[in-house]
Amino acid sequence: MGELVREELSALAAIFCGPDEWEVVSCSETDGASFRINTSGQGFLDENIPLKLSFHLPATYPFCLPRISVNSQHLTRAQCTVIKEKLLEQAKKLLSEPMVHELVLWIQQNLKHVIGQPETTVSSENCTLSTSTSMDDGTWIALLHIDHMRAKTKYVKTVEKWTSNLRLTGRLMFWGKIILVLLQGDRNSIKEYLILQKTSKVDVDSSGKKCKEKMISILFETKVQMEHKRFLAFEVKEYSSLDELLKEFEAAGLKEMFSEFVLPLVK
Repeated sequence: MGELVREELSALAAIFCGPDEWEVVSCSETDGASFRINTSGQGFLDENIPLKLSFHLPATYPFCLPRISVNSQHLTRAQCTVIKEKLLEQAKKLLSEPMVHELVLWIQQNLKHVIGQPETTVSSENCTLSTSTSMDDGTWIALLHIDHMRAKTKYVKTVEKWTSNLRLTGRLMFWGKIILVLLQGDRNSIKEYLILQKTSKVDVDSSGKKCKEKMISILFETKVQMEHKRFLAFEVKEYSSLDELLKEFEAAGLKEMFSEFVLPLVK
């Protein structure tokens, strides 16, 4: 166990110093360190959800991933598994540097998006009504431009998966060589989408090898206004003409965005 790990453990013990927040299970030069952190995050309805996070740092950490387990009496086993997978995804971006505190902060801030939105069901003899939390006035919208997609089928499926996991709505739009992504939802979720878009090997290069997206640009980002349409889902659409694409933006109350940011791509 290196000096870097010792310093991280000391810092974690100082940070999580409340009652029952921090517990060291084992610590050795050959087997690494194991410990638990008791923390919490907010659910989709802003309820407080306790989390028990167990970490094992192998002897070669931080140049390898930590082993992580997640438990909570307030969540299902499947939800705990999803949290673990998301934490490991984040950990891959932080290899070679101490990461535990950043991982804990990330799940505290993103728990509601990771576990998804619950449904409330009201039943009677004649009907069953399902309701869910609607988007509030903090909803944002972002327009992205992708230069090309060589592995289009795989790329599209990946974008659909990301938007579904992050509860983002909008459009993936194709017209000729123009590829646009219109995202609507929580601003932090949009930022998380951009991180995934820029750090994941989502396409292939000219030789067919997996590669990251280096040609994406953020054309515009703003808070949703009263005149903007609220998208109910994320859809992939192909347009046969520029006029058809324009009508999509007009229907969404985004005609000015089209004129200022999309038309210049055509010229």
